[in-house]
Amino acid sequence: MKNNTKLALGVSLFALIGIPLIFLFVSLITENWKFLIFSIFPAFLAGFTGLMATLKQMKKERIYN
Repeated sequence: MKNNTKLALGVSLFALIGIPLIFLFVSLITENWKFLIFSIFPAFLAGFTGLMATLKQMKKERIYN
């Protein structure tokens, strides 16, 4: 089975950076900063966990190739 680590890396970075940016724009438009505040922790948790797992898998693939 082929591991698609580049896609996983992109998704992890989107969760880490893109989701808070989307909620930043929503907060700027609505002037309700709770959107941004409540999105930071889940986005960081999902993005950082995915990023660590992806980097570990990329390191394994580099060692075995």
